[in-house]
Amino acid sequence: MREIKVVQNILEINQAAADQNRQRLDGNGVLTINVMSSPGAGKTSFLLQTISGLKDKAKIGVVEGDVSSTVDAEKVADTAAAVVQINTRKMPESCSLIADMVTLALKDMPLEELDLLLIENVGNLICPSEFALGEHKRLVISSLPEGDDKPIKYPLIFTDADIVIINKLDLQPYVNFDIAAFRRTVTELNPRARFFEISCSTGEGIENWCSWLLGEIDSYKQRLKAS
Repeated sequence: MREIKVVQNILEINQAAADQNRQRLDGNGVLTINVMSSPGAGKTSFLLQTISGLKDKAKIGVVEGDVSSTVDAEKVADTAAAVVQINTRKMPESCSLIADMVTLALKDMPLEELDLLLIENVGNLICPSEFALGEHKRLVISSLPEGDDKPIKYPLIFTDADIVIINKLDLQPYVNFDIAAFRRTVTELNPRARFFEISCSTGEGIENWCSWLLGEIDSYKQRLKAS
């Protein structure tokens, strides 16, 4: 019972910080997406394609979360309006970003200049699903080489997702990934999930994704004005 209480306290404290982050983001009109996946699914490539696809249409900031290094932040630094790196290697929560980390990152972000904030979480399909960051939408990337059974093995992260990206479509002839079965499994867990099938290597599906996202940014800003 004590262990359960401790876990509840941690999550409640994190949720309070996440709520404060959300208030700050809403105060500046910045739609925020928590981008999650296993290592190697293509999060950074996906961010680069998104930033390129929305060039001259939206100002985008990026928070890069990783256990160590600044490699991913360096990749997006030339295209994003602002980038902040978070390394978690010396922290107990190294398998995921938590709300307090994002609070610190937001202090270094020119939020008043941004339309969209993309948070690249640590590569992991378990821990990130537990911790709210203050995001408006949760996005999970699953790539074809990983196999189509990830929603069965890691259901929570797919159950909570607003958006599911199926990446690396260019590898479909070479891997055993049943896209229809994958989508059925996710839909059974989470009927509200929206799917996008893309290839960051060839650009397939990127225009459709960016067009939808631009509409979401506009709708978000309209809701804020109306409230």
